[in-house]
Amino acid sequence: MIPGFDQLRVPADADVALNVAVGGSGSPIVLLHGFPQTQLMWRHVAADLAVDHTVICPDLRGYGASDKPAARDADTYSKRTMAADIVAMARALGHERFALAGHDRGALVAIRAGLDHPDSIARLAILDVLPTLDMWDVLHGVNAAVAFHLYLMAQPPGLPERMIAATADEFFGSFLDGWGGEGIPEEVRAEYLAASRAAVPSIVADYRASAGIDVEHDRADRAAGRRLAMPVTVVQQDWGAALGYDAVALWRAWAPDLVHRTTTAGHFMAEQAPAEIVKDLRDLLNR
Repeated sequence: MIPGFDQLRVPADADVALNVAVGGSGSPIVLLHGFPQTQLMWRHVAADLAVDHTVICPDLRGYGASDKPAARDADTYSKRTMAADIVAMARALGHERFALAGHDRGALVAIRAGLDHPDSIARLAILDVLPTLDMWDVLHGVNAAVAFHLYLMAQPPGLPERMIAATADEFFGSFLDGWGGEGIPEEVRAEYLAASRAAVPSIVADYRASAGIDVEHDRADRAAGRRLAMPVTVVQQDWGAALGYDAVALWRAWAPDLVHRTTTAGHFMAEQAPAEIVKDLRDLLNR
């Protein structure tokens, strides 16, 4: 639990309720966690922002203590569906319009929310991802080995789930350790592992959607010229230099009102460098 925050069960869909931490008062900001984490990744950032904002930290559908429906079809864990969850959750809490920040998987949900629900998203912050369509475009050759898990979980249902469940702690722990998890205390790491171990089918379904229906949605938006209309801040590691792409140019195609910054912090930047991320978010909220 995030200290000082209330834990609520909030309906997001007819058969899905989200586990949500809510704290503070003032204009609302929703913070979406990444993989393999839960709302707890925002504990430092949320406490700072709650001084003068209402801060809302849900576990995404399929993660943490939120509901984990079986993947009936490709749309169950599409980012479109998960973004609709977030907008419905915020409305259930009384917020028709809010700032939104996402990290990793949560950032993909946040991007989709910005595209699908521009009247609800006042400002948007994205931590350490590319939009789904661009992500697949820049991964090629041996450099794509860094993202082996994307290809594993893109496979048809059955084998990925069994392989990951058989070595769940080692699988999820490899990302916590290999992506710069030195900012994560052991007790928090244990919480992430326990939550992920209990959510293998839904986590795989989330990733599988990103190799299928999410790409279709991005392609349709690109063809229609849809872009993020709100102010956008992107904070990333310098993957562009490693993988040979221009990150700012990729983002500018989606977000005309863009602030882009690279950081020397690792992937888990909200836990490794919370003061940096708080500053980025406060600067965005003041734009």
